[in-house]
Amino acid sequence: MKLTILGGGGFRVPLVYGALLGDNADGRVTRVVLHDVDAGRLRAIARVLAERAAGVPDAPEVTATTDLDEALRGADFVFSAIRVGGLEGRADDERIALAEGVLGQETVGAGGIAFGLRTVPVAVDIARRVARLAPDAWVINFTNPAGLVTEAMSRHLGDRVIGICDSPVGLGRRVARVLGARPAEAWVDYVGLNHLGWVRGLRIAGRDELPRLLADPVLLGSFEEGRLFGADWLRSLGAIPNEYLHYYYFNREAVHAYQEAGRTRGAFLRDQQAGFYAGVADPAVPALELWDRTRAEREATYMAENREAAGAGEREAEDLSGGYENVALALMRAIARDERATLILNVRNRGTLAALDGDAVIEVPCLVDAHGAHPVAVDPLPGHATGLVCAVKAVEREVLDAARSGSRTAAVKAFALHPLVDSVNVARRLVDGYTAVHPGLAYLR
Repeated sequence: MKLTILGGGGFRVPLVYGALLGDNADGRVTRVVLHDVDAGRLRAIARVLAERAAGVPDAPEVTATTDLDEALRGADFVFSAIRVGGLEGRADDERIALAEGVLGQETVGAGGIAFGLRTVPVAVDIARRVARLAPDAWVINFTNPAGLVTEAMSRHLGDRVIGICDSPVGLGRRVARVLGARPAEAWVDYVGLNHLGWVRGLRIAGRDELPRLLADPVLLGSFEEGRLFGADWLRSLGAIPNEYLHYYYFNREAVHAYQEAGRTRGAFLRDQQAGFYAGVADPAVPALELWDRTRAEREATYMAENREAAGAGEREAEDLSGGYENVALALMRAIARDERATLILNVRNRGTLAALDGDAVIEVPCLVDAHGAHPVAVDPLPGHATGLVCAVKAVEREVLDAARSGSRTAAVKAFALHPLVDSVNVARRLVDGYTAVHPGLAYLR
């Protein structure tokens, strides 16, 4: 089975390959094709993968190419993890937004809109090529903003594109662990959009244990989201929000923390990864060892500003091991082998949330089999959550319209309507600022 990884020179690709190395069952991936526009990054990651596969019998064969059509042709699965504009673009997104006093995070607020405007045209081109060159392939999208990009691709691939994210998986794992349950045995009632969802229940042997957690301040203070949001606010919500909702519920504090930081997250990753790729270019440097050290630092500093603003402390050791690669592998297994699984995924709504239309991509538990991912029926969200979901989905639709039409007016509207951008004038300045530095936004007129 052939797996094509788009963004194959990306830093997190070895996580995916490492998951594949542990899969010895029939119908496994036997060939991995890495595609990237940067040949140097491809060579670096290929070195890491070669070292990781050393001594592993029947490790999947790895090839690399900068030819997109060659990479896609004949693929059974396509894993998309591209970053249009690179980490330099992310750093610019953050810097320009913070200068206007609004959030620049890569998936939330102004930064997420800018990233989406750059990424959607490229993702749509990829979707069209997949439909032409590999019409039977399944596309697993991890490209951020994951929900928005998955919806853009679904307009050309239908249900054969499925978005994944490790954030709900990590949240469900932490809640289950605090309640003394094995994550695999717990049913997580999670509903929302990508990076905008809530755990509303956690059933173990048919019993919802979330009320027990919400009633216990000691338990609430023992895991990351409890410390991040505070026990009182979680009890008020009656749910455990995705960590990214900290940017909404504590927006002023988050913006202030990012403004006070020595450099933004994007700038940190840009500099860190530049050092990694330069180091791996030296054949004498052990590539896998350098990658491991760099990854550990990356994971430990994730959302550091938010944790500092909330006084939440350091991340737990159990949360430093990634997770999206396991979601991707479980999804591929379920489809390729018809091994039924339940996973939290980004899929078309199909009436699951009555407040949104059927084509809107949402993030919910899904039953997965050989025919794809099928969203599970869920209870309606409370009013405050429904309002936020609908507002952000409306912004995503404006981004899609701007990317399709090239309309600068639609782009301004997308920024202006976002709950974290509080001024039409700020929205106009953001569009001016982003189009001035990003060649990928030259299509806006």
